[in-house]
Amino acid sequence: MPINLQKGQKVDLTKTNPGLTKMCIGLGWDINKYDGGNAFDLDTAAFLLGENGKVRKQNDFVFYSNLNHESGAVVHKGDNRTGEGEGDDEQILIDLSKVPADVMRIAFTATIYDAEARKQNFGQVSNAYIRVIDEANNKELIRYDLGEDFSIETAVVIGELYRNGSEWKFNAVGSGFQGGLAALCGNYGIEVA
Repeated sequence: MPINLQKGQKVDLTKTNPGLTKMCIGLGWDINKYDGGNAFDLDTAAFLLGENGKVRKQNDFVFYSNLNHESGAVVHKGDNRTGEGEGDDEQILIDLSKVPADVMRIAFTATIYDAEARKQNFGQVSNAYIRVIDEANNKELIRYDLGEDFSIETAVVIGELYRNGSEWKFNAVGSGFQGGLAALCGNYGIEVA
């Protein structure tokens, strides 16, 4: 049975699951009843962060236009533009054995594509979650349901993997941003055109 986390809660990942190196980060959501006439397109991303909480270089941002990190440690399985159907809407594969030694955290985020023009925000999104699945046995290890705490935010840092000595832990962040992907990228040191 998976560990269900609350916002701000941290849990051991590799210490309690010896031998764990490959995992799937599944993210999912539903859209509330909405009659704005525009489809919702949520996009997930992973930011590989150094000690200072910023990317080491621009390619440390893995998303729909950069699906594979050069190390092979992070692979985004592609953009789901509707979020329809059951289960994970987007998935990101992680191989801890390939994470560069100077990457201290991997942050997982979701943004609403073109949110400002479409007048959309996370107050219109429900049942959002992140889960960590052991790729070896397809067992769900951790789950964090975001809840309905958002109103005007257009980007959310959902959770993060982080180093703790030689082990990896998971933190249920649940922190919202206004300004969409550009604000999120700025926060992590990505130059936005």
